Amino acid sequence: MTSILKKLITIDKSSSLYDVILKLLKHNISRLIVTDDNSPVGIVTEKDLGIFLLTDDTERKLDEISLSEIIKKIISVDKNTEIDRCAAMMLKNKIGSLVITSNDDVVGILTKTELVQYFANKYSGKKIVGEYMSPYYAWHYFDVPLYEVVLKMINEQISRIILRDHDETPVGIFTFRDLLKLVLNLGEQEDVLDNSDPMISVIFPRKGFISESGFGSSIKINEIMSKNIVSVNYDDDLAKTGKTLLDKNINGAVVLSAHGTIIGVISKTDIIKALAFLK
Repeated sequence: MTSILKKLITIDKSSSLYDVILKLLKHNISRLIVTDDNSPVGIVTEKDLGIFLLTDDTERKLDEISLSEIIKKIISVDKNTEIDRCAAMMLKNKIGSLVITSNDDVVGILTKTELVQYFANKYSGKKIVGEYMSPYYAWHYFDVPLYEVVLKMINEQISRIILRDHDETPVGIFTFRDLLKLVLNLGEQEDVLDNSDPMISVIFPRKGFISESGFGSSIKINEIMSKNIVSVNYDDDLAKTGKTLLDKNINGAVVLSAHGTIIGVISKTDIIKALAFLK
C-alpha cells in the first residue's frame, strides 16, 4: 500500500481558519492533518470547513476562529490492510481519507484520490459508469441568489450543485472549492454591504452568504459558477472515468444518456464503492 500513499500535509492545531483555507488552496487539496507538538491529533476537510463557515452565525473574522473548533477524529489503519478493506472503511465511516500507520508511526495518508488511481490502473474494462453512478443530482436555476444555492448545499450535505437555465439546459456547476475561494477573498475585507436595515449598512461577509438581504442576495450564482461541466457517458468504462476525474482534478462528473441528457452523477465515492465490493 505504501507505494500509493500521499505525503502528509499538516497544519498546527493553533492555526486559524484563515490559515487552513490558505493552505488548502495553496496545495490544491481537500484535507489537512492537524498536529499538536508535531503529533497528529485530528483532521480538517474542505467540506467540514465549508459547512462550518456557512452555518456559524458569529461575526468573527476568519483569523479569529481557531482550527480546534472543527477538528475531526483521525481514523487510521495499518499499512498492510487490504485496499478493498480500506475502501469499505471509508464508506462505512463516511470519510474521504485514512491515516496509514506502521508500528504506530504515521507513514502517510490514503485518500479517495489514491483509491481511484488504484482502481483506474487495475480494473480497466471491468465495470461501466452506469453500474455505480448516482441517479440523483442536486440542481438549481442559474439566476438565483447565492444564498439559495448555499442553503441547498448545507441542507443536503452536498459538495457540488448543477446550475440550469430555464430551458432546463445545464450551464454551470458550483462546488465547495469555489465557495472556499470566495470565503477567503471576502474574509480579507472588513465589511460587505447589506440592505436589510437602513440603519445598519454593513455585515460580516460570512453571515452574508446565507442572508436573504445581504451578500447572499446581492450576488447571483451565475456570476461565480464554473461554466465547465465535465461529463461522461452511461456506458463509459469506469476506470477510464476515474482517470478523467483525476486528470481534471475534480471529485465528480455528470453522466449523460445516449440522448445527451443528464441522468446522474459519478463521483470518486461511487468508484470507491466499486473498489470495495468488486470481487
